Amino acid sequence: MRIGELADATGITTKTLRFYEASGLLPPAGRYGNGYRDYDDEAVARLDFIRRGRAAGFTLAQIRDILAVRDAGNAPCGHVRELLAQRLDAIDAQLADLHALRCTVAQLHQSAADAEPDTCPPEQVCRYL
Repeated sequence: MRIGELADATGITTKTLRFYEASGLLPPAGRYGNGYRDYDDEAVARLDFIRRGRAAGFTLAQIRDILAVRDAGNAPCGHVRELLAQRLDAIDAQLADLHALRCTVAQLHQSAADAEPDTCPPEQVCRYL
């Protein structure tokens, strides 16, 4: 299939498809005599994997590494499991940071509940921050 057909089949722009090919995520396509790219059905499955990897929060570099393991003829399951564990740790840290931020903002919001703008000193932008 040509690049436009692959874009339609996967919902990925042709610009992104070219980028994926240039960055090694998508193997170079065969070419028609007129120079148009000719992708096979395997490209659709590979792009679906890339989409699922991005949805899990993996970087393109991590996805490229996983694909390289598979392309070498090995199952990348152990590597993927390790990456998923790292991702879970990162998400837990983000959640902790967000919880702390929420507590701070809630305290600020509470202190501003009975705002009295007329009593705010002019040298302060806002006493609640």
